[in-house]
Amino acid sequence: MRMGVLCGLLAGAMWGMVFIVPRMLPAFSPVELALGRYIAYGAIALGLMLPRLGKLAARLGRSDYAALVRHAMAGNIVYYILLAMGVTLAGVSATSLIIGVLPIAVTLLGRNDQGAVHVRALAGPLLVVGAGIACINVDVLHAARGAAADPARTVLGIACATGALLCWSWYTVDNARYLKRTPHFTSAEWSALYGLASGAIALVMSLAGMAIWHGDITGAAGAASGRDWTLFWVTNTLLALGASVIGNHLWNIASRRVPVTLSGQLILFETMFALLYGFIHAQRWPRMLELAAMALLAIGVTWSVRIHAVRARPLHA
Repeated sequence: MRMGVLCGLLAGAMWGMVFIVPRMLPAFSPVELALGRYIAYGAIALGLMLPRLGKLAARLGRSDYAALVRHAMAGNIVYYILLAMGVTLAGVSATSLIIGVLPIAVTLLGRNDQGAVHVRALAGPLLVVGAGIACINVDVLHAARGAAADPARTVLGIACATGALLCWSWYTVDNARYLKRTPHFTSAEWSALYGLASGAIALVMSLAGMAIWHGDITGAAGAASGRDWTLFWVTNTLLALGASVIGNHLWNIASRRVPVTLSGQLILFETMFALLYGFIHAQRWPRMLELAAMALLAIGVTWSVRIHAVRARPLHA
């Protein structure tokens, strides 16, 4: 389980980068960012598994194909489109706040799974996590007070972030359950297949969009100014390698080694790293409430890990 927790932490460090890319590439739409990232992910996955592609494909059953498609859509493409829209419209802090509710959602969804700790035993850690999320919420509202922000734009961004939360909550639970009952693929093999499925779907969506809108997948007329396509592909390739290839592989290892109720808590590492990267990108120190939120999230995760470790420890006569 210690290895699972470590892999979950490292996956969170990789995934936190996805919150910054929409800020780095503001001239590109969330749809373009998502499709570019997953086309790059699919190309990398294809290169990694090409020598073994035939053997892996022969082991795929109908249920495996169905799982790959639904996970690619919910856990990758749709999730990232909604997340990027949330960051663009409502900001990094507000979006990471909403995504930070993931541990509670996943814990509740996975409460009946084998090895899960009863929700009552996790009441303390969940309350601490809730307090951390409340601190982020209060800080976001305080910082936004007096700012000339469009309320409708902010509400739409919050709605998109909430949609991303729902997508990832369902994906996390369904993926963890599927991996536990599907031992005929290693974590690395499943991550590569997952990348191939995501890349294939993203490529089809891109080609369909280009055919419908004559080369502009967003449907906007003409080319937007300031669109550096070299930076676009370099950034998305690095994001695909770090957050998708490496991050997803680490998460698949964690999903096999820890109960679903604990994997929900480990997702908090993504929120913490997203906040950290956001501070670095904005070139500022975190405010007091932001520091308090990060400390509370860390305490909540550590407490939850301790509870799971005690429950998993074998009893000796």
